[in-house]
Amino acid sequence: MVHLKPLKRSNPQDAEVPDKYYAKAVGNGVTDLHRLAHLIANQSTVRKADCLAVLQALQHNISDELGQGRIVKLGDFGTFQVGVRSNGVDTEEEVSQNLVKSAHLNFRPGRDFQSLLKTLSYKLVG
Repeated sequence: MVHLKPLKRSNPQDAEVPDKYYAKAVGNGVTDLHRLAHLIANQSTVRKADCLAVLQALQHNISDELGQGRIVKLGDFGTFQVGVRSNGVDTEEEVSQNLVKSAHLNFRPGRDFQSLLKTLSYKLVG
């Protein structure tokens, strides 16, 4: 169940418009690599230490591949890709790496996660 809280926001394009409230998804705890390794070990014949080693190697290799500019596809899980935000310039010739303001990760969920997103349930929390 996804927890929601009300969030009051103003309209940045029109300060005269009254503020509105929106639903904002909030975290309900954290699951780290150790917890994932524990869960996987309980669902298989693989020991927690082995699961943790594989998950840490996966994390390391995804990071390395993204650092090389590669798109990382993890089957039905989804796809990771580096994206950037940059300043705009008038001509194509002016584009350079110096325009990059920041980098971020894009995640495109696979089919299973897309299906999950369509069937989520929600709970308003105070």
